[in-house]
Amino acid sequence: MRTLLRGAAALATVVTLVSLPGGATAVPRPATAVQDGRSAEAAQIPDGVTAGVAVFDRRTGTFTEQVDESARFRSASVVKLLLALDFLWDRGPDYTVPESDRARLEPMLRSSQDDAADHYWSEYGGSAIIDRMSARLGLRDTAPPPAGYEGYWGYTALSARDTVTIYRYLLDKAPAPVRDFVMDNLRRSTRCASDRFDQHFGIAGSFERPWAVKQGWSGTYAKGTCGAAGTTAAAEPAPADAAKATAAVDLTRPALHTTGTVGADDRAIVAVLTLHPVGTSYGKAYSDLGRLTRSLNVPGGVRPAGAWFGTWGEFVNVRKGPATGDGRVTQLPAGVEVLVGCQVRGQVVSVPPYTNEWWAYLPQYGGYISNIYISSPDNRLPNVPECGSARP
Repeated sequence: MRTLLRGAAALATVVTLVSLPGGATAVPRPATAVQDGRSAEAAQIPDGVTAGVAVFDRRTGTFTEQVDESARFRSASVVKLLLALDFLWDRGPDYTVPESDRARLEPMLRSSQDDAADHYWSEYGGSAIIDRMSARLGLRDTAPPPAGYEGYWGYTALSARDTVTIYRYLLDKAPAPVRDFVMDNLRRSTRCASDRFDQHFGIAGSFERPWAVKQGWSGTYAKGTCGAAGTTAAAEPAPADAAKATAAVDLTRPALHTTGTVGADDRAIVAVLTLHPVGTSYGKAYSDLGRLTRSLNVPGGVRPAGAWFGTWGEFVNVRKGPATGDGRVTQLPAGVEVLVGCQVRGQVVSVPPYTNEWWAYLPQYGGYISNIYISSPDNRLPNVPECGSARP
């Protein structure tokens, strides 16, 4: 960590490679629960991660966190906020969004649909959209994609402080119909994006509702999908000659961004933009961004009850109950940290040389996984209560 991480448990070294049912492989790692440990001093940025952070308290009108807030990152799908606002600009209070555009805008905002972004980018001027919106909102660090990449809307340059400015406009100055349309869709963000990328990282995993999010990812992440084994997730992969682009914006390292609002009445605006080393797995990027987001001072944010644990294994099934025959809710992206609410005895699961009868309930997924896939020194997770007789 670049700052003190009070109580954060480091995962132990790799032990051995084992085979999972269905042919997947994984590395079990004995570890303890990952602690939440809010530090009063600074945001906790994991080693190797480059981050721009801004948290704004709308009630007091002050920032509670700022770390490299003016640094430029490629926006990835966060730019879709500007595409939507540009389309809705000056439409008038009685304007009704046509069904054809609603059918594009809603999935673009909720599920980060790229086809919709392609449509608005090509139909309404591409880079000119960024110039218009920067002037309208007074954005200081935002810039169109670099020369040679004008068709890559995700290469728009954006900073954490400009992201806060966009949300402040939406919440405090935008016409009510625009505010309600955009924010309502962000509140209904889907776990699985249109490209099957699990987008409930960062804000969505760190705080109880109410929250509203627009996430962003760019680069290739192996095994970052939700419920689709054996695939990879990617968005705007960097061209081979990305080095020719402006040095001000890194187009090479994988990007993972979480932005939005947290708390009643959208009290806090949160923008966390991150870059990760080339080759970083989705599970590690997801977990590092989660730890960073949970470390922040976010007024009005309520952290969910439970303990965070690392997992091992690829395509681990989340089940409706504590048995392998129960229906599958989804599959976990490989190696992500999960919030465990409670644990219960269930069907014995064996992955030689390991055997375990305990199952963990994951409230954020609404299902169970065998404790055998959780990084822990014991079959029964330490400091996690047993689920009551009326299981979740």
